[in-house]
Amino acid sequence: MHTCEVPGDTLDKWLQQYPSTAGNYGHLLLEQLGASDAALIETFRPYFESAHLDARERFHEEIGIDLHPDAGASGAHAIYPNCLPSKTRRGLFGEVMAGMVTQHYAYVGDHKWQIPIFLFRNHEDVKSYLFALARDPSLTREVMGRHGSDFLAIALDAEGKVERYLAGEAKWRKVLSGSVVESLLLGPKVDDGKGKRVHSGKGIWHQFNERDKNLPHGMRQLQKLLKERDPDGFAAAIYSIDQALLLDHPTPIPRTNLVLICGNDYPSRGEGVPLIDWNLKPAEYKSPHDLQVVELFLSEGDKLIEDIYDCLWSAI
Repeated sequence: MHTCEVPGDTLDKWLQQYPSTAGNYGHLLLEQLGASDAALIETFRPYFESAHLDARERFHEEIGIDLHPDAGASGAHAIYPNCLPSKTRRGLFGEVMAGMVTQHYAYVGDHKWQIPIFLFRNHEDVKSYLFALARDPSLTREVMGRHGSDFLAIALDAEGKVERYLAGEAKWRKVLSGSVVESLLLGPKVDDGKGKRVHSGKGIWHQFNERDKNLPHGMRQLQKLLKERDPDGFAAAIYSIDQALLLDHPTPIPRTNLVLICGNDYPSRGEGVPLIDWNLKPAEYKSPHDLQVVELFLSEGDKLIEDIYDCLWSAI
Protein backbone atom coordinates (compact mmCIF):
# COMPACT_ATOMS: atom_id res chain seq x y z
CA MET A 1 0.00 0.00 0.00
CA HIS A 2 1.00 3.63 -0.46
CA THR A 3 1.57 4.81 3.10
CA CYS A 4 4.16 7.59 2.83
CA GLU A 5 3.10 11.03 4.04
CA VAL A 6 3.41 13.98 1.69
CA PRO A 7 6.50 16.13 2.41
CA GLY A 8 4.23 19.12 2.92
CA ASP A 9 6.74 21.51 4.49
CA THR A 10 9.10 20.92 1.59
CA LEU A 11 6.36 21.53 -0.97
CA ASP A 12 5.40 24.80 0.73
CA LYS A 13 8.98 26.04 0.53
CA TRP A 14 9.55 24.75 -2.99
CA LEU A 15 6.36 25.99 -4.66
CA GLN A 16 4.39 29.23 -4.61
CA GLN A 17 0.66 28.55 -4.79
CA TYR A 18 -2.14 30.60 -6.33
CA PRO A 19 -5.45 28.81 -5.56
CA SER A 20 -8.93 29.83 -6.69
CA THR A 21 -12.43 28.34 -6.78
CA ALA A 22 -15.49 29.38 -8.77
CA GLY A 23 -18.54 27.18 -8.21
CA ASN A 24 -17.63 23.62 -9.16
CA TYR A 25 -14.39 24.74 -10.82
CA GLY A 26 -11.06 24.90 -9.02
CA HIS A 27 -7.76 26.19 -10.35
CA LEU A 28 -4.33 25.93 -8.73
CA LEU A 29 -1.22 27.56 -10.15
CA LEU A 30 2.08 26.32 -8.67
CA GLU A 31 5.40 28.01 -9.43
CA GLN A 32 8.81 26.77 -8.36
CA LEU A 33 10.55 28.97 -5.81
CA GLY A 34 13.19 26.75 -4.21
CA ALA A 35 16.04 24.82 -5.74
CA SER A 36 15.70 21.26 -7.02
CA ASP A 37 18.82 20.19 -5.19
CA ALA A 38 20.01 16.99 -3.53
CA ALA A 39 18.15 17.83 -0.31
CA LEU A 40 14.84 18.17 -2.17
CA ILE A 41 15.36 14.91 -4.02
CA GLU A 42 16.16 13.06 -0.80
CA THR A 43 12.98 14.46 0.77
CA PHE A 44 10.89 13.39 -2.22
CA ARG A 45 12.45 9.95 -2.53
CA PRO A 46 10.34 8.12 0.13
CA TYR A 47 7.10 9.29 -1.49
CA PHE A 48 8.20 8.17 -4.96
CA GLU A 49 9.40 4.80 -3.64
CA SER A 50 6.09 4.28 -1.84
CA ALA A 51 4.18 5.17 -5.03
CA HIS A 52 6.13 2.64 -7.11
CA LEU A 53 6.63 -0.15 -4.56
CA ASP A 54 3.58 -2.24 -5.48
CA ALA A 55 4.49 -2.20 -9.18
CA ARG A 56 8.15 -2.88 -8.40
CA GLU A 57 7.22 -5.98 -6.40
CA ARG A 58 4.86 -7.25 -9.09
CA PHE A 59 7.16 -6.55 -12.06
CA HIS A 60 10.28 -8.00 -10.44
CA GLU A 61 8.38 -11.16 -9.57
CA GLU A 62 7.03 -11.36 -13.14
CA ILE A 63 10.41 -11.00 -14.85
CA GLY A 64 12.21 -13.23 -12.35
CA ILE A 65 14.69 -10.92 -10.63
CA ASP A 66 15.28 -10.12 -6.98
CA LEU A 67 13.32 -7.22 -5.53
CA HIS A 68 16.58 -5.49 -4.57
CA PRO A 69 19.29 -7.03 -6.80
CA ASP A 70 22.93 -6.33 -6.02
CA ALA A 71 24.94 -4.45 -8.60
CA GLY A 72 26.12 -6.92 -11.18
CA ALA A 73 23.49 -9.52 -10.28
CA SER A 74 21.45 -11.11 -13.05
CA GLY A 75 18.78 -8.69 -14.18
CA ALA A 76 20.11 -5.77 -12.12
CA HIS A 77 20.05 -3.61 -15.26
CA ALA A 78 16.26 -4.11 -15.52
CA ILE A 79 15.09 -2.84 -12.11
CA TYR A 80 11.85 -0.87 -12.00
CA PRO A 81 11.39 2.06 -12.35
CA ASN A 82 15.02 3.17 -12.58
CA CYS A 83 15.73 1.51 -15.93
CA LEU A 84 12.82 3.02 -17.83
CA PRO A 85 13.36 5.40 -20.78
CA SER A 86 13.31 9.14 -20.07
CA LYS A 87 9.96 9.68 -21.78
CA THR A 88 8.34 7.01 -19.61
CA ARG A 89 9.92 8.41 -16.45
CA ARG A 90 8.41 11.81 -17.21
CA GLY A 91 4.96 10.32 -17.54
CA LEU A 92 5.35 8.50 -14.22
CA PHE A 93 6.66 11.67 -12.59
CA GLY A 94 3.50 13.51 -13.61
CA GLU A 95 1.30 10.84 -12.03
CA VAL A 96 3.27 10.78 -8.77
CA MET A 97 3.26 14.58 -8.58
CA ALA A 98 -0.50 14.47 -9.14
CA GLY A 99 -0.73 12.31 -6.03
CA MET A 100 1.53 14.54 -3.97
CA VAL A 101 -0.29 17.72 -4.99
CA THR A 102 -3.75 16.18 -4.56
CA GLN A 103 -2.98 15.01 -1.04
CA HIS A 104 -1.43 18.32 0.05
CA TYR A 105 -3.42 21.17 -1.49
CA ALA A 106 -7.11 22.09 -1.24
CA TYR A 107 -9.16 21.30 -4.34
CA VAL A 108 -12.67 22.25 -5.40
CA GLY A 109 -15.18 20.80 -2.94
CA ASP A 110 -12.64 20.56 -0.09
CA HIS A 111 -12.73 16.77 -0.12
CA LYS A 112 -10.09 14.81 1.79
CA TRP A 113 -8.45 12.84 -0.99
CA GLN A 114 -6.35 9.77 -0.36
CA ILE A 115 -4.43 7.39 -2.58
CA PRO A 116 -4.38 3.94 -0.96
CA ILE A 117 -2.20 2.60 -3.78
CA PHE A 118 -1.01 3.70 -7.20
CA LEU A 119 -2.03 1.68 -10.25
CA PHE A 120 1.38 1.41 -11.91
CA ARG A 121 1.33 -2.41 -11.90
CA ASN A 122 -1.33 -2.19 -14.64
CA HIS A 123 1.15 -0.61 -17.05
CA GLU A 124 1.25 -3.64 -19.37
CA ASP A 125 3.81 -2.30 -21.83
CA VAL A 126 6.27 -1.61 -19.03
CA LYS A 127 5.88 -5.20 -17.85
CA SER A 128 6.54 -6.53 -21.35
CA TYR A 129 9.52 -4.22 -21.82
CA LEU A 130 11.11 -5.23 -18.50
CA PHE A 131 10.61 -8.93 -19.20
CA ALA A 132 12.45 -8.59 -22.51
CA LEU A 133 15.10 -6.20 -21.16
CA ALA A 134 16.05 -8.59 -18.34
CA ARG A 135 16.95 -11.15 -21.01
CA ASP A 136 18.49 -8.74 -23.52
CA PRO A 137 20.39 -5.81 -21.94
CA SER A 138 20.91 -4.24 -25.36
CA LEU A 139 17.17 -3.70 -25.87
CA THR A 140 16.13 -0.07 -26.27
CA ARG A 141 12.68 1.19 -27.17
CA GLU A 142 10.06 3.65 -26.04
CA VAL A 143 7.21 2.43 -23.84
CA MET A 144 3.56 3.01 -24.58
CA GLY A 145 1.49 4.78 -21.95
CA ARG A 146 -0.90 3.07 -19.56
CA HIS A 147 -4.50 2.89 -20.74
CA GLY A 148 -7.27 4.61 -18.80
CA SER A 149 -7.15 7.55 -16.41
CA ASP A 150 -3.63 8.58 -15.44
CA PHE A 151 -4.55 9.11 -11.82
CA LEU A 152 -7.18 8.08 -9.27
CA ALA A 153 -7.88 9.22 -5.72
CA ILE A 154 -10.81 8.54 -3.40
CA ALA A 155 -12.59 10.28 -0.52
CA LEU A 156 -14.15 8.07 2.16
CA ASP A 157 -17.15 8.77 4.37
CA ALA A 158 -17.37 8.03 8.10
CA GLU A 159 -18.18 4.36 7.37
CA GLY A 160 -15.21 3.95 5.05
CA LYS A 161 -17.28 3.86 1.85
CA VAL A 162 -16.13 5.76 -1.23
CA GLU A 163 -18.22 8.93 -1.23
CA ARG A 164 -16.43 10.54 -4.19
CA TYR A 165 -13.58 9.71 -6.52
CA LEU A 166 -11.17 11.88 -8.47
CA ALA A 167 -10.02 10.81 -11.94
CA GLY A 168 -7.38 12.77 -13.72
CA GLU A 169 -5.03 13.34 -16.59
CA ALA A 170 -1.44 14.19 -15.62
CA LYS A 171 0.66 15.52 -18.49
CA TRP A 172 4.35 16.45 -18.59
CA ARG A 173 5.78 18.69 -21.30
CA LYS A 174 9.41 19.74 -21.50
CA VAL A 175 8.45 23.38 -22.06
CA LEU A 176 4.99 24.75 -21.31
CA SER A 177 3.44 27.49 -23.42
CA GLY A 178 0.00 28.62 -24.48
CA SER A 179 0.11 26.60 -27.69
CA VAL A 180 1.34 23.47 -25.91
CA VAL A 181 -1.48 23.62 -23.37
CA GLU A 182 -4.07 24.28 -26.10
CA SER A 183 -2.91 21.16 -27.93
CA LEU A 184 -3.24 19.10 -24.76
CA LEU A 185 -6.73 20.37 -24.03
CA LEU A 186 -8.14 20.67 -27.56
CA GLY A 187 -6.07 18.10 -29.44
CA PRO A 188 -3.22 18.55 -31.94
CA LYS A 189 -3.73 20.76 -34.97
CA VAL A 190 -4.84 19.13 -38.21
CA ASP A 191 -5.73 20.31 -41.71
CA ASP A 192 -9.42 21.22 -41.89
CA GLY A 193 -9.55 20.52 -45.63
CA LYS A 194 -9.78 24.24 -46.42
CA GLY A 195 -6.14 25.10 -45.98
CA LYS A 196 -6.38 25.97 -42.30
CA ARG A 197 -4.85 24.29 -39.29
CA VAL A 198 -7.35 23.71 -36.50
CA HIS A 199 -7.38 21.72 -33.29
CA SER A 200 -8.67 18.18 -33.81
CA GLY A 201 -10.96 18.32 -30.78
CA LYS A 202 -9.44 15.06 -29.49
CA GLY A 203 -7.73 16.43 -26.40
CA ILE A 204 -8.34 16.22 -22.67
CA TRP A 205 -11.68 18.04 -22.84
CA HIS A 206 -12.95 15.47 -25.34
CA GLN A 207 -11.81 12.68 -23.02
CA PHE A 208 -13.83 14.12 -20.15
CA ASN A 209 -16.85 15.22 -22.21
CA GLU A 210 -17.40 12.16 -24.35
CA ARG A 211 -15.43 9.16 -23.14
CA ASP A 212 -15.40 9.35 -19.33
CA LYS A 213 -19.15 9.13 -18.70
CA ASN A 214 -19.10 5.96 -16.60
CA LEU A 215 -17.04 4.68 -13.70
CA PRO A 216 -13.54 4.16 -15.16
CA HIS A 217 -11.88 0.76 -15.38
CA GLY A 218 -9.26 2.10 -12.99
CA MET A 219 -11.80 1.85 -10.16
CA ARG A 220 -12.08 -1.90 -10.75
CA GLN A 221 -8.29 -2.10 -10.79
CA LEU A 222 -8.14 -0.15 -7.54
CA GLN A 223 -10.77 -2.39 -5.97
CA LYS A 224 -8.82 -5.54 -6.90
CA LEU A 225 -5.66 -4.11 -5.38
CA LEU A 226 -7.49 -3.22 -2.16
CA LYS A 227 -8.87 -6.77 -1.97
CA GLU A 228 -5.36 -8.16 -2.37
CA ARG A 229 -3.46 -5.75 -0.16
CA ASP A 230 -5.82 -4.70 2.64
CA PRO A 231 -9.27 -6.33 2.38
CA ASP A 232 -10.15 -5.72 6.03
CA GLY A 233 -9.01 -2.10 6.22
CA PHE A 234 -10.90 -1.15 3.05
CA ALA A 235 -13.86 -3.53 3.27
CA ALA A 236 -16.45 -0.75 3.09
CA ALA A 237 -14.66 0.94 0.19
CA ILE A 238 -14.46 -2.36 -1.70
CA TYR A 239 -18.18 -2.94 -1.20
CA SER A 240 -19.15 0.57 -2.33
CA ILE A 241 -17.10 0.21 -5.52
CA ASP A 242 -18.81 -3.16 -6.12
CA GLN A 243 -22.20 -1.47 -5.89
CA ALA A 244 -21.13 1.27 -8.29
CA LEU A 245 -19.88 -1.25 -10.86
CA LEU A 246 -23.08 -3.31 -11.03
CA LEU A 247 -24.38 -3.64 -14.57
CA ASP A 248 -27.97 -3.43 -13.34
CA HIS A 249 -29.05 -0.65 -10.97
CA PRO A 250 -25.58 0.57 -9.93
CA THR A 251 -25.16 3.02 -7.05
CA PRO A 252 -23.35 6.00 -8.61
CA ILE A 253 -20.36 7.60 -6.92
CA PRO A 254 -19.90 11.34 -7.51
CA ARG A 255 -16.83 12.26 -9.53
CA THR A 256 -14.31 15.10 -9.73
CA ASN A 257 -12.11 15.49 -12.82
CA LEU A 258 -8.50 16.59 -12.51
CA VAL A 259 -6.17 18.07 -15.11
CA LEU A 260 -2.56 18.44 -13.98
CA ILE A 261 -0.19 19.97 -16.53
CA CYS A 262 3.45 20.07 -15.49
CA GLY A 263 6.57 21.25 -17.28
CA ASN A 264 9.38 23.77 -17.51
CA ASP A 265 8.50 27.44 -17.32
CA TYR A 266 9.25 29.87 -20.15
CA PRO A 267 10.68 33.43 -19.84
CA SER A 268 7.76 35.43 -21.26
CA ARG A 269 5.19 34.13 -18.76
CA GLY A 270 4.59 36.63 -15.98
CA GLU A 271 4.70 35.72 -12.30
CA GLY A 272 1.36 34.34 -11.16
CA VAL A 273 -0.01 34.22 -14.72
CA PRO A 274 -1.73 30.91 -15.64
CA LEU A 275 -2.24 29.47 -19.11
CA ILE A 276 -5.78 28.29 -18.31
CA ASP A 277 -8.41 30.75 -17.06
CA TRP A 278 -8.37 30.68 -13.27
CA ASN A 279 -11.74 32.29 -12.47
CA LEU A 280 -14.01 30.88 -15.18
CA LYS A 281 -14.47 27.22 -16.08
CA PRO A 282 -13.27 26.62 -19.65
CA ALA A 283 -16.18 26.72 -22.10
CA GLU A 284 -14.92 23.59 -23.87
CA TYR A 285 -15.42 21.54 -20.70
CA LYS A 286 -18.97 20.18 -20.97
CA SER A 287 -18.90 17.44 -18.34
CA PRO A 288 -21.28 17.88 -15.37
CA HIS A 289 -18.58 16.73 -12.92
CA ASP A 290 -16.56 19.10 -10.75
CA LEU A 291 -13.30 20.17 -12.40
CA GLN A 292 -9.93 20.87 -10.82
CA VAL A 293 -7.06 22.25 -12.92
CA VAL A 294 -3.45 22.35 -11.69
CA GLU A 295 -0.66 24.13 -13.58
CA LEU A 296 2.81 23.28 -12.26
CA PHE A 297 5.75 25.30 -13.61
CA LEU A 298 9.27 24.05 -12.82
CA SER A 299 12.85 25.02 -13.56
CA GLU A 300 15.02 22.29 -15.13
CA GLY A 301 12.27 19.79 -14.37
CA ASP A 302 13.66 17.25 -16.82
CA LYS A 303 16.89 17.05 -14.80
CA LEU A 304 14.91 16.76 -11.56
CA ILE A 305 13.00 13.78 -12.97
CA GLU A 306 16.18 12.00 -14.04
CA ASP A 307 17.81 12.62 -10.66
CA ILE A 308 14.79 11.31 -8.74
CA TYR A 309 14.43 8.11 -10.78
CA ASP A 310 18.18 7.46 -10.75
CA CYS A 311 18.26 7.53 -6.94
CA LEU A 312 15.24 5.36 -6.06
CA TRP A 313 16.28 2.44 -3.83
CA SER A 314 19.90 3.32 -4.52
CA ALA A 315 20.91 2.83 -0.87
CA ILE A 316 19.53 -0.73 -0.71
